[in-house]
Amino acid sequence: MATDLDFVKFVVDQIDESCDISYRKMFGEYALYSKGKVVALLCDDQLFVKPTEMGRSFIGDVVEAPPYPGAKLSFLIEDKIEDGEWLTQLIMLTEQALPVPKPKTKKKKTKNKKTKKKSQR
Repeated sequence: MATDLDFVKFVVDQIDESCDISYRKMFGEYALYSKGKVVALLCDDQLFVKPTEMGRSFIGDVVEAPPYPGAKLSFLIEDKIEDGEWLTQLIMLTEQALPVPKPKTKKKKTKNKKTKKKSQR
């Protein structure tokens, strides 16, 4: 089941503007960005925050689950989604703990060399 855009907007509205939150649709689900870093995924109308040691300490009793089959475990946030101050703090801590994303490199265009086959006679 794909995540509903209203759910995404609800979660984003809970988080303070200082986190510079944005989101992007990916494969029917959404990635949540803070200051250009992916800090969480929204899958099946559930919030999965990237795991960090700072986040684990802040949450305390962590519930971990994969956001989709085959994915690494993330922190599943259920009861605290409506607590804007708490969620903002978690997103801030997560963003601070994650490395800066590597800049994307442009792919070099390669010329398509056609090979001529010699006809057999």
